[in-house]
Amino acid sequence: MSETLEDETVIVTGASSGIGAATAEALAAAGANLALGARSEGRIAALADRLDTDALAVETDVREEDAATALIEETVERFGGIDVLVNNAGVGRGSAVEDLSTDKYRQMMETNADGMFFTSRAALPHLRESGGTAIFLGSFAGQYPRSFNPVYAATKWWTRGFAKSLSAQAGEDVAVTVINPSEVRTEFGAEDGESFNERFEPGSVTEPEEIAEAIVFAATRSPSMVSELDLFRQDKLTDF
Repeated sequence: MSETLEDETVIVTGASSGIGAATAEALAAAGANLALGARSEGRIAALADRLDTDALAVETDVREEDAATALIEETVERFGGIDVLVNNAGVGRGSAVEDLSTDKYRQMMETNADGMFFTSRAALPHLRESGGTAIFLGSFAGQYPRSFNPVYAATKWWTRGFAKSLSAQAGEDVAVTVINPSEVRTEFGAEDGESFNERFEPGSVTEPEEIAEAIVFAATRSPSMVSELDLFRQDKLTDF
């Protein structure tokens, strides 16, 4: 097994910041060609320019079926195929069910569930052809009940269930990995006020670079696969 992804092509959704941007940096260091998808075209274009690899930036809202398909098609046109898909794009908001607006509910469901489905469906034929890997960003919230953001948690339970069932369906054709972080110091949460960057001191919870390292690890396993990998802050289980 090798830690290099030289000449392999990797798609990263939600690549404009946080885990996605850190993952792009780590994959570029491992030698991969990259396709970066996100709604923030300026951010991913700037990221593609500074990476030391061949990188394509594609403005992508994964909630839109045609946009997710276009990301896959443009990647294949540019690089000839796909070896790894990193399904990272996601949003989350903490709210009691009775206080959650329909718009916020739909945004979470459409991004975290529909977006992963649309992107996976379009990429699967190419991953089967390459014997590639699909990596899904799950969450601690997708494994344990959450009193303060049940809808977000439900989308991550969906992610985990979809990924596991997809792995069963794909069999030996495609490796499938679910990576479950707890809190990660990113811009996550900023939509509702205080982001995780602001809430947590450096070193107190997981850093995005740690998740990126885990993604590279999963992408470079062969002939085995990482089925599931949890990265929690060290005292996380004391919450129970």
